[in-house]
Amino acid sequence: MERKFLHIDVNNAFLSWTAVERLKNGDKLDLRTIPSVIGGDESKRRGIVVAKSNIAKKFGIKTAEPLYMARRKCPSVVVVHGDYDVYKRYSDELYKIFLTYTEKVERFSIDECFLDLTGYLKPNEDLVKIGIEIKEKIKKKFGFTVNVGVSDDKILAKIASDFEKPDKLHTLFKSEIEEKLWNLPVSEMFMVGKKSIPKLNRLGIKTIGDLANFDKSLLIKNFGKYGYMIWKYANGNSNEEVNYIKEKPKGIGNSYTLPYDVGNISELEVILAQLVEKVAYRLRKEDMYATVVNVQLKNNNFKVFSHQKKLDVRTDTTKDILKAAKELLNELYNGDFIRLVGVRVDGLVEKKEMQLSIFDMPENSKNKKIDEAMDRLREKFGEDIVGRAIDIKSNIDDK
Repeated sequence: MERKFLHIDVNNAFLSWTAVERLKNGDKLDLRTIPSVIGGDESKRRGIVVAKSNIAKKFGIKTAEPLYMARRKCPSVVVVHGDYDVYKRYSDELYKIFLTYTEKVERFSIDECFLDLTGYLKPNEDLVKIGIEIKEKIKKKFGFTVNVGVSDDKILAKIASDFEKPDKLHTLFKSEIEEKLWNLPVSEMFMVGKKSIPKLNRLGIKTIGDLANFDKSLLIKNFGKYGYMIWKYANGNSNEEVNYIKEKPKGIGNSYTLPYDVGNISELEVILAQLVEKVAYRLRKEDMYATVVNVQLKNNNFKVFSHQKKLDVRTDTTKDILKAAKELLNELYNGDFIRLVGVRVDGLVEKKEMQLSIFDMPENSKNKKIDEAMDRLREKFGEDIVGRAIDIKSNIDDK
């Protein structure tokens, strides 16, 4: 399967985020339209340029130079202090957007992320169009811009996003590296620092193409593992994975739209049991306990009813969740013909953060052993291979 990566980088993040926040709070002046910088606290000897507007850049103002030098270059420069809490909030908001496309999101820094969409796109979805969609969504929702790099290699996606800025999308697929990458000076190569450039130049490596076609063994001899790494990057063969932290769910649910209207509570209980089996299985796979169970019904007039119940004891056992779900079903069902049944557990807590009370153990130990045995069968033969006696007549897929 062809890999599908995006790298998304906020354009001039700290200054853009500060400008957007000030505008949102009623400021009439957009810092991005004037010579402006984000500066440290001069009274504490932190008076350096942290970020600068593009107009300030035209005056020769550079990141990390003292503020007094920036003022010499441009006496009218506006200096404002940064706010990490604001930056963290915008960074988190972007992260939430990315998670709606894939769970495989790596926060490379506060203002840039890698996304691995391999296997997450529908057959008719195009990776470039998804990149454009994300870029435009961010601009419309927040008022700042990003650059997007698109590739079939993680590092090439990063390199692509660093091409012409701002508010651009660039592709750099493996098939494009000779045309788009190799003619660039080696100083433009990702992970090639200032100290390495003279050493590479002495070996006759002036362009990224020179680096890609250089003898790999000589690079390793001169630079060790670092030489092999940049050689792989230049050839578009990093084979690196997106290092993501899987977010724990806030709730787990399944629902099923019936192929025909059901007006019999016994039949609904069979359906409910199948759904609970799958919900509880996923709950255990996440190493979490549930404290709330919710059951939802939709009748043939598309009216939705739902009830929830707070559990006396946090649990991950199928039996406990099914017992609560059946109680809720009996409370909800009024004789209507039902079109949809849903089950959800909420109030989830991670097992590693909790310790079961000794009062939880005796009653649940047998149920846990049954659940563990059934989970092992599912993992070996598939989720639908085994069920409890009440639901062997039904075979319901997740919806």
